[in-house]
Amino acid sequence: MIIVSPSVLAADFSKLGDEIKKVADAGAEYIHLDVMDGAFVPNMSFGAPVISCVRKVTNAKFDVHLMINDPIRYIDDFIAAGADIITIHYESCDDPKAVLRYIREKGALASLSIKPATPAEAVYPLINELDMVLVMTVEPGFGGQKMIPETLEKVRAIRDFATSRGIDLNIEVDGGITTDNISLVKEAGANVIVAGSAVFKAQDPASVIAAIKN
Repeated sequence: MIIVSPSVLAADFSKLGDEIKKVADAGAEYIHLDVMDGAFVPNMSFGAPVISCVRKVTNAKFDVHLMINDPIRYIDDFIAAGADIITIHYESCDDPKAVLRYIREKGALASLSIKPATPAEAVYPLINELDMVLVMTVEPGFGGQKMIPETLEKVRAIRDFATSRGIDLNIEVDGGITTDNISLVKEAGANVIVAGSAVFKAQDPASVIAAIKN
């Protein structure tokens, strides 16, 4: 099943609650919340207090993507704020397995992200700790970039690896996904689609979400 997770980086932050409710009502099952610390990536966004404030406007799953160093320091805060899924970066900590296990222990779904330069093989030893893998299809930190086509080979490799072991794994992609390239993304094996501007800036978000799914 294809799941759409619109990234709030493309929303109008002056009316963030209304924007999130709009896309959830239009059919988005997840809301993608990019948390950036200005250190792991060269940009800053928001933290747990903002997520806590908008949690009340929708029952959509909050898909929280931590682009921060040493993320285990803040897992409790984000779960308390309403995160349903927490994604950490393979590159952001010394022991990703310990962080993933902690996320699950605290009751959230655990996800691991890899940057474009990180090989698919980095995920394999951690596959049993994961509910989802996020393959970045652009360099993390800024919205509005074009998808790097070569990253889809990693999606394909991770899907094949999981399938060969009987693991029904969600594979998410994030960066430059549009209705023009969605067929390539899905063919590679991704089933959770992060789309920012394509959804939040659309005149009719429901039609865009339906097009991504179908």
